[in-house]
Amino acid sequence: MCSICGLKYLPVVMILLAVVSTLANLLLLFPGLTYKYLFENHVTPEATWCTGIWASGFVVLVAVRGFASNDTKTGCCQFQADMLCQIVYSCVAVVGAGLCFLFNCTGLTKGPLCLHNGTEGLQWKRPLRLMNLDATSYLYEPERWASACEEPRNVVVWNIVLFSTIMAVNGLQGVFCVVQILNAVHGVIFGPSKNKVVHA
Repeated sequence: MCSICGLKYLPVVMILLAVVSTLANLLLLFPGLTYKYLFENHVTPEATWCTGIWASGFVVLVAVRGFASNDTKTGCCQFQADMLCQIVYSCVAVVGAGLCFLFNCTGLTKGPLCLHNGTEGLQWKRPLRLMNLDATSYLYEPERWASACEEPRNVVVWNIVLFSTIMAVNGLQGVFCVVQILNAVHGVIFGPSKNKVVHA
């Protein structure tokens, strides 16, 4: 079924996606590639939760261990047991990617934590956060980005790019895990002989 999709390369792709997610989350911790904001606790909370590292990164990497099927196993029961393990591992990876997506979506919609020059002077806050449901998200008003924060420099674009990158990775991880689940279910139902695709 899903051998057509190049499923044998899926573990490698998932590892690369986990690495991208981890790197993006690490960069979120250092706005403008400066460490002082992290040490002063002036980094967006959703970035410090590090879901891109432990959920989309570590949890998915652990789950990838069960993705590679062993076609040399003898016996239908052993093959089906392997497929059931793949389903469990894939579900774990889906949960990890899903949690990461939700946390990073929250960080993206609330906007960055930054030094904002408001009516009460310079304060560390999240000036682009929606105050009511009728307000327009800052994501649709790029003209507000440059003037919203005094520092870190360009933190709005920094957060948008990195949070969006992690969310895109989570989406791909979720899709690939669903493909893996469908492949494993197919293997459980039809066994090893009908789970292979004959290549020309």
